[in-house]
Amino acid sequence: MKIDVRNLRVIAFDADDTLWDCQSHFEEVEKHLYDLIAPYCDDPAHELFVTESGNMADLGYGCKAFTISIIETALRVGGAHLSHTQLAELLAHSKQLLHLPATPLPEVEETLQRLQAYPYRLVVFTKGELQDQENKLYRSYLDKYFSHVEITSNKTETEFSQLCERLEVQPSQFLMVGNSLKSDIAPALNIGAWAIHIPFHVTWQLEHSEDIVHPRLTKITHFNEILKLL
Repeated sequence: MKIDVRNLRVIAFDADDTLWDCQSHFEEVEKHLYDLIAPYCDDPAHELFVTESGNMADLGYGCKAFTISIIETALRVGGAHLSHTQLAELLAHSKQLLHLPATPLPEVEETLQRLQAYPYRLVVFTKGELQDQENKLYRSYLDKYFSHVEITSNKTETEFSQLCERLEVQPSQFLMVGNSLKSDIAPALNIGAWAIHIPFHVTWQLEHSEDIVHPRLTKITHFNEILKLL
């Protein structure tokens, strides 16, 4: 089904791995952890997944939560085998994520510039830690293209419905653009909104999801393809 642009009023964009590269920087830190604990376990990636899954309810998403889970996993698995220096270097590497460049991905800024001429309100709807996400948005220099920015601890049907209420639009007037089928696409479709999925080349373990086929979902490979759909 083609997007009903006659009724469309709001286009919302995810931030991490949609507007700029994030996950590949996290994976560099993950590899650092895996190299340290590989001698002491069979599956380092699974050990981190267990820690992050257990911490999610209390810590949520973002660099700070990730850093705690990284250090916790190193201590739990590596224990006394890891030196103070190794742990300090891992912590420093993790904290560098708070300053990742947030350089816009190819075609992002040019597309947002052209969308300024379209009759739609552009917003950012992303999850994570407030200060960290705000800082990345400012470092990206993309904030000027958006009339509304909302950073939430999670993105479920409830948060999508509440966002539509705050923006005073019906779900049928709302389009979500993002890289995560689990947190960007599925909940938007479930409330009756439209969605564009643009996958990123790496996906966080906790965002893995089965593929979705839906009449209100369009899948693209290049960011500027959004313009052809509107």
